Amino acid sequence: MTYWYNLDTRQVEEDATTSSKDHLMGPYPTREAAENALQSAAERTAAWDEEDRRRAEEDGKDPDDDAW
Repeated sequence: MTYWYNLDTRQVEEDATTSSKDHLMGPYPTREAAENALQSAAERTAAWDEEDRRRAEEDGKDPDDDAW
């Protein structure tokens, strides 16, 4: 079984066919993983932002410049 997190209702769903896919995050292998979808996404985004900053600094560019 797979689980989905509905961004509109903020509820976990077991059936992705009942809601618009535009409002779902997933699939997740467990209910707990789906319940933590927003936290997991925030953590991944923070890690990617840090990686972008590190790469920009290595390239001698301003890490706060969105144009790099």
